Amino acid sequence: MTTIHPLLTPSHYRFIDQSELGPDFSPLHSFAADDALSISVGNHTSPTTARIWVHDKTVVLGIPDARLPYISEAVDYLESENYRVIVRNSGGLAVLLDEGVLNLSLIFPDSKEVNIHEGYNAMVDFTRYVFRDVTNDIEAYEIPDSYCPGTYDLSINGKKFAGISQRRVKQGSAVQIYLDVTGSGKERARILKRFYEIGKKEAATRFEYPEINPEVMASMNELLGKNWTVRDVRNRILSALQELSGELTSYSLNEDEHKDFEKRLAHMIDRNHKALRA
Repeated sequence: MTTIHPLLTPSHYRFIDQSELGPDFSPLHSFAADDALSISVGNHTSPTTARIWVHDKTVVLGIPDARLPYISEAVDYLESENYRVIVRNSGGLAVLLDEGVLNLSLIFPDSKEVNIHEGYNAMVDFTRYVFRDVTNDIEAYEIPDSYCPGTYDLSINGKKFAGISQRRVKQGSAVQIYLDVTGSGKERARILKRFYEIGKKEAATRFEYPEINPEVMASMNELLGKNWTVRDVRNRILSALQELSGELTSYSLNEDEHKDFEKRLAHMIDRNHKALRA
């Protein structure tokens, strides 16, 4: 039986679909948008919000990745493979996004009773709920030789298809998951394995970077024998939101959210300039 976390059943969900904006949609905009939405959800000027998003050929680095001894060479490698490179403002390490990876942000209001683990657990429960008719085998535990390993890695039979991060801004919390829907999880892992080989080489580092084994990564289609598109999974997410909430509406950023978005975007641009071009 699928567990439903209390955070997943608000009286009202807001749904924002940015899954088909195309290759010109910057990943910097995504992280700034989640910050702006976290502020409004935390202020209770917006209901609990779900935002889905897709970015073409992008590697999103964590802050520790930007401190690799040979980060400039590693970024040059990714760019030679036609990947954009940014540093995100939430936790974790490098992840690879492309047109076969669907990202979902669930943005909750914080309260004293909700610690950081509750947000992660809610996303795990939501993912299991979305795919409950297909599999009961989604597990949450760290896959240490995956890319961006963490306690809330999602896997089936030991092969990781999703990872979760979380960022808290003021009184709101954005829990973000990437879902490898189509394509080759192994090939995505191969790119990031080479990134770390170039970025670290034989240098000693304080931070322990992952030793990636591409064999432990797979897409949902590979694991479940499906031929889903990203839009198919988008529709599953939308159906789940409708089932879990009494009301679902869809509207873009309002004027106040746009102001916060512009401020957060400026911070993201400045951070990326300092991290990658210093």
